[in-house]
Amino acid sequence: MNISYNWLKQYADTDLSAEQIATVLTDIGLEVEGFEKIETVKGGLKGVVVGEVLTCEEHPDSDHLHITTVDVGGEAPLQIVCGAANCRKGLKVLCATVGAVLYPDGGDEEFKIKRSKIRGVESLGMLCAEDELGIGSGHEGIMELPADAVVGTTAKEYLHIEDDYLIGIGLTPNRIDAASHIGVARDLVAYLKSRGERAELKWPSVEGFSVDNRDLEVKVRVENSEASPRYAGVTVKGCKIGPSPEWMQNYLRAAGINPKNNLVDITNFVLFELGQPLHAFDLAKIEGREIVVRTCEEGTPFVTLDGVERKLSARDLMICSAERPMCIAGVFGGLDSGIGDTTTDVFIESAYFNPVWVRKTAKRFGLNTDSSFRFERGIDPNMQVYALKRAALLFRELAGGEIASEIVDLNPSPAEDFRFDIDIDRVNRLIGKEIPVQTVRTILGALEVKIEKEEGTCWSVAVPPYRVDVQREADLVEDILRIYGYNNVEIPAAVRSTLSYAPKPDKPKLINLASDFLSANGFTEIMSNSLTRGSYYEGLVSYPADRCVRIMNPLSADLNVLRQTLLFNMLEAVQLNVNHRNGDLKLYEFGNCYFYDEAACGREGADHLSPYSESYRLAMAVTGMDEPQSWNTKPREASFFTLRAVAEKLLHRFGLDSYALKGETLECELFGEALALLLNGKELLRIGVVAPSLRKRFDLKQEVYFLEMNFDLLVKSTKKVKIAVEELSKFPEVKRDLALLVDRQVTFAALREVAFAAEKKLLKSVSLFDVYEGEKLPEGKKSYALSFVLEDKSRTLDDKSIEKAMANLTRQFEQRCGAQVRG
Repeated sequence: MNISYNWLKQYADTDLSAEQIATVLTDIGLEVEGFEKIETVKGGLKGVVVGEVLTCEEHPDSDHLHITTVDVGGEAPLQIVCGAANCRKGLKVLCATVGAVLYPDGGDEEFKIKRSKIRGVESLGMLCAEDELGIGSGHEGIMELPADAVVGTTAKEYLHIEDDYLIGIGLTPNRIDAASHIGVARDLVAYLKSRGERAELKWPSVEGFSVDNRDLEVKVRVENSEASPRYAGVTVKGCKIGPSPEWMQNYLRAAGINPKNNLVDITNFVLFELGQPLHAFDLAKIEGREIVVRTCEEGTPFVTLDGVERKLSARDLMICSAERPMCIAGVFGGLDSGIGDTTTDVFIESAYFNPVWVRKTAKRFGLNTDSSFRFERGIDPNMQVYALKRAALLFRELAGGEIASEIVDLNPSPAEDFRFDIDIDRVNRLIGKEIPVQTVRTILGALEVKIEKEEGTCWSVAVPPYRVDVQREADLVEDILRIYGYNNVEIPAAVRSTLSYAPKPDKPKLINLASDFLSANGFTEIMSNSLTRGSYYEGLVSYPADRCVRIMNPLSADLNVLRQTLLFNMLEAVQLNVNHRNGDLKLYEFGNCYFYDEAACGREGADHLSPYSESYRLAMAVTGMDEPQSWNTKPREASFFTLRAVAEKLLHRFGLDSYALKGETLECELFGEALALLLNGKELLRIGVVAPSLRKRFDLKQEVYFLEMNFDLLVKSTKKVKIAVEELSKFPEVKRDLALLVDRQVTFAALREVAFAAEKKLLKSVSLFDVYEGEKLPEGKKSYALSFVLEDKSRTLDDKSIEKAMANLTRQFEQRCGAQVRG
């Protein structure tokens, strides 16, 4: 937000320079992000003075030029050649002397006055027209000044040209009280008072407000007091539209507003002066001379000031006449009710609208105006009538209007101060320095905070309602500190701290562990938005659309729900890379998934009372080539087993044996084929190949293999993996193979479990190197070829021990798995 230094000084009587004020504002929390010197007239007309034409003779070599002598208040008159038709003896003019720099027509291109010869006659300056000075568009002749203009007066002084400084404040959302010049002045005065300097906030006087007549009374009716807690208005008649005065135009330009006419400019001026948005209606366009504050039917068309027709929602608060809507309350005016060229009678609105209602409406229509910016954050609920009086007096002064009604003020529940207790000892602890009690008392008084009761170190305070961000002790401590000065709190030489112990298991540490592992295995991490398209979930059974957490005011249709799975974000990333000719991918992502299940709320055994829940997930995807072609290797495509191998290694890194997990075939429309691994009866992960129909939706022709893991469940079940170092065995390993005929439903995991249970001492590892199902095998049977590694660390195994171990394994396979040894 831009603050004009000259404008600000109208309300804060201080001798501080613009640079000093900028420093102070940053110190008290209104961070200055920009600082710029501006001029009413570019260049400030330096070197231009009031002069008097003493002589004016025709140029001997020209039929239109004149040779003049001009008194500019110097030691001697200047000889200047001039071609203006109105140049004559005795004329008072503005004369640009040698060295002056002008910006014709107010543009960026400069024109420097130099000593020159015009058709053989020396010229030491220029007699200027309005456009040459950049103060107007007139070029019919040189600018004529009144006879009483004092020779030698600088143009800057004569034309009342003022330098100004533009202070750009980065306003934080909680400081809407400072979104005006009076608000910034209030903070500046508080700072000065806290340091014992004499400073007062100078409010514009409204004592001259009085009703001239009651010719144009307007009836006001508020049908929705929730959305409009306070609504006030007054009428002014007999206004004459014209340009606003130069001082007001300069202030508005500094605030970034282009002046339009005196009526519109007054409402904008009051907005940036007091922070209270106003709206002026053409009284002739208010049917029935009645204002109704209400909502309209869903889908009602309404044309706004920008000429766009918008469809209203039933939750949009409107300012209406007796017959039709005229303005979107707090957001944007209507095309057919505002100030026009023929307006003479005006109804001025000053209201306090519910911030939530205004924000939702502004977001719904994608509108962000100076008014909505302030209403959304909560303006001063006690400013409405004062702002009305200020505006009405300006209408009377600058537009010749008459105040033609009493002020209508519908305020059923006046705003009260925010009351709470603060403890001075706790204030000092939070700040980190003991501030004298009298200093705290002075700061609170400067901030207009009343101390209503004192009991020892506990004070009961009342904070004015315009400070919507100060409603508890911590908020007020922050205010005390910023006015006291952050830089006044010394940094101690010694730092006292307490040790914090990470929870076990330490989730962030495990996330980093998994990330390091995947990155070391050639995977690249991606990060995507939790918001996604609701259309992704339409028609799904595994992730039904009614379980989506929906956004009430989405930025777009593409970001209207929170995701239930990381799959769609992953496919978007794959699609983006493939479209950029990068099709060989190994990606992973950590992120939350969100669910809405009203039926689960309060269900027996449920671990939460809300229908909303979230789960932290890890997703992985591989596609394209696993191994690229090289001079010594053949290219190899990524497959389901590429992804599964990485998953098994990751689980092993967390102390889990993937073979100990129960595996089930997963039926899911998002996968062509998929497998789910269960841990203690809960799904730990699902892994499979993405369904062709889903790939087609993302225009992906190559296979994509995807895994999604419940990382919260993994963290809860993780085991501490101890890394032990031991000497290599001096005795050799023995390898034996065994072919088994088993029922089709028997898994390798089951055989592996039986093997280690049967031979705990000698068996070191079991691996599967062949699976066969064919015509030569009995119906419902399959053949497994297993490899066993045996080792005894205390001796060399002999044939007898080996045969005994293998016989034991064979017997257990036959008894527990119904296996038959194949010859």
